[in-house]
Amino acid sequence: MSLKKGEVNLGTSIMAVAFKDGVIVGADSRTTTGAYIANRVTDKLTKVHDRIYCCRSGSAADTQAIADIVHYHLQMYSVQENQAPSVRTAGALFQELCYQNKDNLMAGIIVAGWDEKDGPSVYNVPLGGSLHKQPFAIGGSGSTYIYGYCDAVWQDDMTQEQAIAFTKNALSLAMARDGSSGGVIRLAVITKDGVERLFVPGNELPTHWEG
Repeated sequence: MSLKKGEVNLGTSIMAVAFKDGVIVGADSRTTTGAYIANRVTDKLTKVHDRIYCCRSGSAADTQAIADIVHYHLQMYSVQENQAPSVRTAGALFQELCYQNKDNLMAGIIVAGWDEKDGPSVYNVPLGGSLHKQPFAIGGSGSTYIYGYCDAVWQDDMTQEQAIAFTKNALSLAMARDGSSGGVIRLAVITKDGVERLFVPGNELPTHWEG
């Protein structure tokens, strides 16, 4: 499945990390149409419920449509059941939509958040529509450059500060190597107390050796 002519692509670096008290979701901000940067300050973190966010990669149109549908279903669920949905429920909805329409979609999505039942959770829904619960997930074109870094640096039960630093470093490394990723880093810290949005401008990104 390839993008249609002129279709906007979130050629992306996205990431979610579970830590002791919650999750961090993060992404770069570059949206491309071929070699042209259509938007350099995109927000690829989409709220689907109070404490559940998704990170979107692939076709911007496809992932926005899927996120809108999941948002609608989760709002209906919370009204009908009189309780907040779990992150697992959100992940299952994303998976169902991505799998049933896998021949027509280009969407790689990471779902993460906090709920009363399971606490912090991260689910990965890659191209093809499978569903994987992971302690951390990376995705998008930039992710291929940082598997080694993430495997080496990841540790269980990180503090919030450690998880934020891990996410910022990983994304900045991906953005430095991947031509389809760049701009700024947008983060969301999700805990039982709510969501805190963080912003890292391009001139404050962590710097690494660049040859």
